[in-house]
Amino acid sequence: MQLGQVIGNVWATRKEDGLEGLKLLIIQPIDGHEAPIRNHIVAADRIGAGIGDKVLVTSGGSSRYILKERSIPIDAVIIGIVDSTEIERGGTFE
Repeated sequence: MQLGQVIGNVWATRKEDGLEGLKLLIIQPIDGHEAPIRNHIVAADRIGAGIGDKVLVTSGGSSRYILKERSIPIDAVIIGIVDSTEIERGGTFE
């Protein structure tokens, strides 16, 4: 899993049948200090994230199984909208 921030939307008038009804969002992966850590990715969203939200994303084979009845052709999915984070550094929190 990784943290990211939603920075945009993807609109596709034609897409694979398994992707019907899924919103696609552009995610900027971030570190614990909310600094960008690599190039953005596209992730499927079923939980209602929007631009500016900090999200938790999972990627790889497990993301294909967000639908119980079948696997779908995606490699990243938003699994949570993050309310806050806390990092301990040498006894103090940032």
